[in-house]
Amino acid sequence: MVRIDPQLVDTAALLKQAAIAVDESAANLRDYLGRIENDPARLDAVETQLAGLERLKRKYGTTVDQILAFLAQVKQQIDEVENASERRQQLEKELAGVAAHYEKLADELSEKRRDAATRLAKQVEHELKSLAMSRTQFQIVVTQGTWTTSGRDVIEFLVSPNVGEAMRSLDRVASGGELSRLSLALKTVVGSSQQDQAMLTLVFDEVDAGVGGAAAASVGKRLKQLSRSSQVICVTHLAQIAGFANHHYVVLKREKKGRTTTEVEELSFEDRAREIGRMLSGEKITPEALKQAEQLIQAGSS
Repeated sequence: MVRIDPQLVDTAALLKQAAIAVDESAANLRDYLGRIENDPARLDAVETQLAGLERLKRKYGTTVDQILAFLAQVKQQIDEVENASERRQQLEKELAGVAAHYEKLADELSEKRRDAATRLAKQVEHELKSLAMSRTQFQIVVTQGTWTTSGRDVIEFLVSPNVGEAMRSLDRVASGGELSRLSLALKTVVGSSQQDQAMLTLVFDEVDAGVGGAAAASVGKRLKQLSRSSQVICVTHLAQIAGFANHHYVVLKREKKGRTTTEVEELSFEDRAREIGRMLSGEKITPEALKQAEQLIQAGSS
């Protein structure tokens, strides 16, 4: 084609160069192939290894990292089993250290509780004097018990309501009225130790249980004193206590449109006198009861 058309001279030169490059590449490939060793056994080994890896992935994880993590976990478990004796000794040593630290903290806490129990018992006995229980002895005993997250102490309240009687557990010897007044004394003492006394709210539900006469009046007076420094909410059925209230609310049940509703109403002075009179005489309010109710209110307001 060059003899026919001289314009193809350059193209012929390019083709010659390409032919040289192809010949050199062919020689390199022949040399490369000559260095490759055909090892069917090695190929089988690699394929077997890949197949085993796939089986491991199906059983122990989807990635190689997960398989290796599982392997490390199993090795650790085997090591713990093989070295169980050494591990047990280590744990026993750690346990002894923790136990000693617990004992130290528990002893410190017990000492603080015994000191606080002595002070609290004296304060409660002093408070009981204003609740017509001046001869009552009150004691708080702190003994050791089982370990708990709050220490190892067992707290027991002991009381002797009358002179000459042995100290016994509060739940075994106290009557309903005594228990109510002891509860009031405890709440009063604990409440008085609060820093923000003006913000304190004390709730007494049925504190008059088993109380009557002079004891009820003593309870009412103490509640009145508490109300000067704290908000006191008291649920009571005794006129002697209700007469000391600054605000008297009555809880009523009414039937409206076939349904029973509960309402709370604040009473005026006249309504208070009638309600306290009802507490004294029952549903039929007598003039004597009404007069006595007014006297209770006046005495409680002074």
